[in-house]
Parts: sequence; C-alpha cells; structure tokens
Amino acid sequence: MNVQPTMPLLVRYLGVQDYGFIFAKMKAFNDARDSDSPDEIWLLEHHPVFTQGQAGKEEYILFPGDIPVVKSDRGGHVTYHGPGQITAYILVDLKRLKLGVRELVSLIEQALVSTLQHWQITASPRRDAPGVYLENGHKIASLGLRIRKGCSYHGLNFNVAMDLTPWQRINPCGLGVPMTQLADIVDNPPDIQQVMTKLADFLTAGLGYNGHQIGPSMPVLEELH
Repeated sequence: MNVQPTMPLLVRYLGVQDYGFIFAKMKAFNDARDSDSPDEIWLLEHHPVFTQGQAGKEEYILFPGDIPVVKSDRGGHVTYHGPGQITAYILVDLKRLKLGVRELVSLIEQALVSTLQHWQITASPRRDAPGVYLENGHKIASLGLRIRKGCSYHGLNFNVAMDLTPWQRINPCGLGVPMTQLADIVDNPPDIQQVMTKLADFLTAGLGYNGHQIGPSMPVLEELH
C-alpha cells in the first residue's frame, strides 16, 4: 500500500510533442533521478505515431501507411498516439511510495474510471488486458509501463477527441476490440485541457498525494541530456 509522500508531486503540461523526443527525455529523467528527485506526471498529446511495446507483434501492424512506427521499451503491444488523445507519463519512485507494479496499474486504471465517471460514463478495467473499457466492450484507454531502478516511466493513453481512423491500421494490443473516445459518448464534450486537469487530480490522489504543483513545461525537457 502506498504511503503519504513527503515531497511535492510535479505535473507538467507539455502540449503536442514528437514521440521520440519525449521517449528520450523520459529515459534520461529516469536515469538521472535519485532518492531525492520528486515524482512527476507529464501530460501531453503526440503527433501521429504507432508504438510497438515489448510484447508487440509485427502482425498487429496491419498497414501503417504514412504514420511512423516506433519500437518502445514499454510493456504491452501495439498502440496509436495522436492529437486529441491524452498521454500521461507516470514518473514515480515505486520503492519510495511502497507501491507494487500491480497496485500502480490498478490506481492508474481507477483514475481513468473516476475521470470518466465525472462525465457520467461507466467504465471498468479488465484483469486479463490492462486498460479501461466501456460497458459495450469498446476500449477508451490503454496502459503500458516500464519499471527501471524501482521507478516507473511511460503510462497511459486516453482517447478524448481524436481521429480514430488510424486505429483501423493496427490490431490494438492484439485484442481486436473496437476503440472509442470521450467526444463520441457525451453530449457536450469537454476540451482536452479540462480532461487532463481532472485526470491529473485523480492520479495525484491515487498516488497518495494531497495535491500537486504545476511545473514548467519545455525548459525542463531542454535541461535533460
């Protein structure tokens, strides 16, 4: 069970970013951190890209076309990132928080479920396939993590208001399930920043923090080598 942290949690809103750039910065952040480094959550959108996790099979990439495919060291299979989808990178010290990997996955999924409940949408995780699913079986959010030196990086993807057609070019996570998004199931869709803010609050609480600080965006990335 996680404990009450004694240092601040930083949340950074990074806008729309290239996947390779952020991937490199995440790894650099993880390599450089020590026991005194604050935990962070990076919230952003990505330019269109397919990413292939460690369990990803080539046959799950059906016809990528002009969208690049990038191999990633996260867990999971093949997924799609694009504008209108929230990506949240969870950069936390699991040993310091006394969290197990399964607990981290569960609290991320619960934060997504609670965010959807805020907009009167019922959803739940699946024990056999990490992520969050609607009652009709459609998938609205995906998870993929990497743990190194007792710390996590990578995180979640949450479909809010994006072009869903690229999902048809892959077999998402090897499940063959249809993908959906928030904008298609609520009458008055919120903007993506509103959803990011709500999700950040639920992730903060799930990690055991009483609140978080908003950190700077691009400068922190430029300082990481």
